[in-house]
Amino acid sequence: MTHSEAATMLAEKGIRPSPQRIAVLEYVRNNPIHPTADKVYCALSPDIPSLSKTTVYNSLKQLVAAGFLQTLNIEDDELRYDGNIAAHYHFKCLNCGEIFDIPAEHGFSIPAMPENFTIQKIQTNLWGLCGSCRTE
Repeated sequence: MTHSEAATMLAEKGIRPSPQRIAVLEYVRNNPIHPTADKVYCALSPDIPSLSKTTVYNSLKQLVAAGFLQTLNIEDDELRYDGNIAAHYHFKCLNCGEIFDIPAEHGFSIPAMPENFTIQKIQTNLWGLCGSCRTE
């Protein structure tokens, strides 16, 4: 995602494309590492000295509400952010701690839902060993 693409996306949703919001959106979308708010702040603050943690938290909250990002609860004590808003699953390696996106078309299926139930969001987390750690 480019700077101008981020600015256009924000403006189209009626969100003022401030330099801070653009930077937060670009960072999360361009770095599929599922960062925490603190990680986003640490990555951006050297280039944006006026950036505060409060601004990062507020921007992330606004970007999630607008549908540009999603939250990820793969650990009890950490809220992470994901720029991939397409349907997918998450796999966390128990050895190295890295989180991987697994496309939904890899054979996972949605269970039969009771009558009158509507699915609005799916988030499935898997834990195990990634390919690199498994071969060590």
